[in-house]
Amino acid sequence: MPGRRYHRHPHDSELDVIEHPLELSQHEELIQEIKETADRLAADHATRGDLKILSRALRELRYAFKVFTPYRRDRKVTVFGSARTQPDDPIWKQAEAYGRRMAEEGWMVVTGAGGGVMEAAHRGSGRDMAMGLNIMLPFEQEANPVIRGDSKLVSLKYFFTRKLLFVKEVHAVVSCPGGFGTQDEAFETLTLVQTGKRDLMPLVFLDRPDGTYWRSWLEFVRTELLGQGMISPSDMSLFLVTDDVEEAVEEVLKFYSVYNSMRFIRDRLILRLHQEPDDALVERLNDEFSDIVESGRIEKATVHRLEADDEHLRDLPRLSFVFNRKAVGRLREMVNVLNEALGPDAEAD
Repeated sequence: MPGRRYHRHPHDSELDVIEHPLELSQHEELIQEIKETADRLAADHATRGDLKILSRALRELRYAFKVFTPYRRDRKVTVFGSARTQPDDPIWKQAEAYGRRMAEEGWMVVTGAGGGVMEAAHRGSGRDMAMGLNIMLPFEQEANPVIRGDSKLVSLKYFFTRKLLFVKEVHAVVSCPGGFGTQDEAFETLTLVQTGKRDLMPLVFLDRPDGTYWRSWLEFVRTELLGQGMISPSDMSLFLVTDDVEEAVEEVLKFYSVYNSMRFIRDRLILRLHQEPDDALVERLNDEFSDIVESGRIEKATVHRLEADDEHLRDLPRLSFVFNRKAVGRLREMVNVLNEALGPDAEAD
C-alpha cells in the first residue's frame, strides 16, 4: 500500500476513554446526580426555553453515545471541510483520497455527514468505515448518499453537542478548506488540545496541491498570534499544515506508532506506550523536557492499581511524571521524540 510504514500494534484500536470497571460500578450514583440536577430545575424556576435546551441536549448526547459505544475501540479520524466543495475541485479529490487511505489503514472516518468535503471523505472511506454527525439546518445540509440511512449516522439540532462528539469520540482531526464552520471547528479543536481539555491527538490541515488556504492561515498564526506572543512557540508543534495526502496519513499513523494514550492519576501524568524506552532515552527526556516537569523526574512506571483492570492497557509500558499542565505543545514534542526514537523509522535504521 503506497506510503504505509507503520504496522498496527495489538492496542492500536483501543481508546483510552473506555470506562474503567470502578467507574462502571458508580453509574447508578452518576445517574442519580443527573436526576437530582433535573429536579433542582423546578426549584430554580427555569424557563421553558432553558428546559427545552437542556432536554434536547441530553437526549442528543444520550443517543449519540449509544451509537458510538460499539465503535469506541476503533480508531477514528474526523474530517472537517466545506459542504460547498464540488466533485471537480482538487479539495474534493484530496478529501476522498484521505478517507480512502485511512480506511485502508483500518481507521473509521467521521464527518458532518453533509456534501462537499464531508461526502468526499465518506466516498473514500466507504459506508462500512463511515460515521456521520449531521446538523439539522434549514438549508444546505442533509446527509450525503454514502451515510444516509446508516445506523452510524446521528442527526443533531445543536452545534455544541455535535462539536463535542467530533472531538471526544476520535483520535485525530483533519481540516480541509471551508467556511466559518470549518474555521470555528479547527480553532476550537486546537484550543481544546492546547489547554489540555482534550488529550493529545494529531491535528492536520490539508490543502489542495499547491493551495494557499492553510498556508495563508499559517502565516496569520505565525505573524499575529505567535509574533505578538499570544501563543507559545511550542504550540506550533500541535498541528501540521500540508498539501500532501500521504503526509497527512503518516502524521496520524506515526503519532500512534509508539504513543498509545495518556491519563492523569492524581497529580501524575501517565503516558502509555507500545514500546518501553531504555534508560538512556529516559535520561534524554529528563534533559530535554525538565521544563514541563513540576517536580521530580520522568520515570518508567508499572500499571497503577486504578488501571489494573484494563486488560487492553494493562501490559503497556508507561512513563510517569508530574506534568505542569500548561506546556501541552512541549508535551507533544516529547511524544514526537519517543515516536522518532522507538518508531518504525528508528527500527529501519
